[in-house]
Amino acid sequence: MSPHTAEILWLRGEQDFLSNGYSRKHLLRFDGGLEIPGSSSPHVVPLPMSDATALDPEEAFIASLSSCHMLWFLSIAAKYQFCIDRYFDAAVGEMAKNAAGKKWVAVVTLRPEVSFSGARLPTQAELAQMHAEAHEECFIANSVKSEVRCEPVWGT
Repeated sequence: MSPHTAEILWLRGEQDFLSNGYSRKHLLRFDGGLEIPGSSSPHVVPLPMSDATALDPEEAFIASLSSCHMLWFLSIAAKYQFCIDRYFDAAVGEMAKNAAGKKWVAVVTLRPEVSFSGARLPTQAELAQMHAEAHEECFIANSVKSEVRCEPVWGT
């Protein structure tokens, strides 16, 4: 399998690094050329040393779980001949402290809302089964120890 890559770049510039008052803003670069501004979360490092408009690692983690689940779900729905018009997920990650007192993303809850069209529409049981299959296949969910819940919104 070919590796997946990302480049992360942070530059000190003229900032006083040793006082711990430096900016946590940085750049994330991906192999297709996409560049995304990154930062620590303002919930972890206060403003102005963080940038609330930039992607923080916790958001990226939650988004990667949601995106992976969605991509598998789309593939599975197509395999079963269900036509999807829209997929929306308002995923949420919850921080907690582990047994050692370290903070971690303990739970990620996916809340996908899926709109279907066509002559063949899934039942609630079929929808739940497709989400279960997507969860089982998701590379990212299989790579983490956080609990990943899927609570689909039915009827959209």
